[in-house]
Amino acid sequence: MRKVRSWAARHWYAWTMVAPVVLVIGLIVGYPLGRGVYLSLTDADEANVERTIGVNHIPATYEFTGLDNYRAILSDSVFWDRLGWTVLWTTGCVGVTFTLGLTLAVMLNRKVRGRSFYRVAMIVPWGIPAFVSVFAWKMLFNEKHGLLNKVLSGGGIDGVPWLGDPVWAKVSVIAVNVWLGVPFMIVAMLGALQAIPGELYEAAEMDGAGPWQRFRNITLPGVRSVSSTVVLLSTIWTFNMFPVIFLLTRGGPEDSTEILVTYAFRLSFVNSPRDFATSAAWGVLILLLLSLFTVVYRRALRRQGEAW
Repeated sequence: MRKVRSWAARHWYAWTMVAPVVLVIGLIVGYPLGRGVYLSLTDADEANVERTIGVNHIPATYEFTGLDNYRAILSDSVFWDRLGWTVLWTTGCVGVTFTLGLTLAVMLNRKVRGRSFYRVAMIVPWGIPAFVSVFAWKMLFNEKHGLLNKVLSGGGIDGVPWLGDPVWAKVSVIAVNVWLGVPFMIVAMLGALQAIPGELYEAAEMDGAGPWQRFRNITLPGVRSVSSTVVLLSTIWTFNMFPVIFLLTRGGPEDSTEILVTYAFRLSFVNSPRDFATSAAWGVLILLLLSLFTVVYRRALRRQGEAW
């Protein structure tokens, strides 16, 4: 007890400064999370939650059901189908985004004419609100009046049902998300590249190392610490990328582009009656999946000698 008092007396100022932030985060994040976990263990839906109709106040009548919602979800093929596409969507988007971002960052890191203009142009998609970009792409993907199909028709090629065919719809949503994510990856990778000492490249070139050897032995190890972090962030963001899927296809056609988070939204806000308990259970499962991925990813980095 004496050690605790001594520690508190020594660090009271730091805890006083941190306390407001901890309190705000606890209210903004902790309460909704706790409420969501609790609802996932009940049978709460639109018909039995607490509500007020006019002057009449109707109390909640939902009951505690334990893990029944989780058992129902995990035994349903809908969850596994959505999970499979979500993993494919996340892997495809992050993989292409990282490859393009690193490639363009390497090009923009060189002394080329108009480099400043190219850097600004590459960041433009990042500065546009996501919903504006998605609506613009939706107009381009329009099967009858979209610019992409008009260009194809001008070349004698039949128009493509970009958002009307399950396969093309998946390609379309991945392309839009990559377009939105590449600027962030460029900025991050460009910062990592500029932190690599130029003397390393000069020494390697004097030793006769070719461009690919310099890239493999200097560039990739030099950006590893930054790339490991941005890949993790990009994975989490893409796994929960609601705006692109919802605004572009609303999960269609035939639910082919529905990911976990859009389906959870549908259960709670679109379907009737709205199933708050099952939607909350989907949200908790999404959180658990991302937490599990983060733990595995961190351990993999530690095995490679990365202190993350």
